Amino acid sequence: MKPNYFLISVSNKENLNLCISHALAGFTNSINGLWTFSEIKEEDYISFLYAARAHNLYQVIKKEAVGDADKVSPWKSVTFKMSGKTYYFPFRLKLKPIREFNEPLVRNEFSYVAQNLLLRGGYRKTHFQADQTTLQNVSQMGRIYKKDVEEFDSGSNNFVPKFTRKRNKVDNPKIFLFSEIILQTLIRNYLSENNDMKKFLEQLGINELKADNLEILGEKALPEGHIDLLIKEAIPIGLSRNIVVEVKLGKATEKDFQQLKNYIKEFGEECLKGILIASDFSPKLKNKFSEISKVVYSLENFDSEPKSFEDLTKILKLTITN
Repeated sequence: MKPNYFLISVSNKENLNLCISHALAGFTNSINGLWTFSEIKEEDYISFLYAARAHNLYQVIKKEAVGDADKVSPWKSVTFKMSGKTYYFPFRLKLKPIREFNEPLVRNEFSYVAQNLLLRGGYRKTHFQADQTTLQNVSQMGRIYKKDVEEFDSGSNNFVPKFTRKRNKVDNPKIFLFSEIILQTLIRNYLSENNDMKKFLEQLGINELKADNLEILGEKALPEGHIDLLIKEAIPIGLSRNIVVEVKLGKATEKDFQQLKNYIKEFGEECLKGILIASDFSPKLKNKFSEISKVVYSLENFDSEPKSFEDLTKILKLTITN
């Protein structure tokens, strides 16, 4: 699996300075916080994103979920007046500084992320995945990082976050309700493994692409909306071929098929295939949209008890139905 590269949105200058001084990233006790924490793996690379500028390049060396994060944290908790909810930062990434830079996103090297930001209308997302080309570019920016890092001790009261399908089992921040964005991340993680991607392509009858040459990216923005997953050639030569993937938590609807058709049309003839992944498909829609590949996902025995992201990766199965 190739390391991925993400830009992590930071809400204010004070938090940015704390992230940089401690070489530490933190995500809130919300589903979006846990989503980001689940997406990013050890050995992946990240930069901080603030005020339309990218700050530094880091490699993730350790992930930890901190049990008493509301008391042990470099960042201040935030309470919203309207909802009364308090957010703090239990999900954390320990980072190794690699390069120092402070670059505007208007640079061509950040075009993949900048386009996503523009089409999404701002920074509402917690993080953005960039492609391998962007990682290669930032690996040449600025200079080697040589400043001292102030270690922050989060203590040893760590836990493993889990997901459940039962609302009565939810226990923030230790257990969250399983959602579509987590399913998308599971599938992206699964297909990031070369052997799994190779088997997947063979079952789909796609011979034009080689698993070793591909990358799979989350939430690619288009004027029509945003694609859940994009499988593309990491280093396209001559042609930039890709596969568009939509992921649905429940049973596929006609609207889901139509939306995917719109994405395929927007990508044009370099889009080799459109794939819809859902829990089930009606025979009527399978026949009506025969040009789209249909894949059923399953998570065996998930309903019995909450499971960690790692446990879910082990029980995820993708079955092509056409």
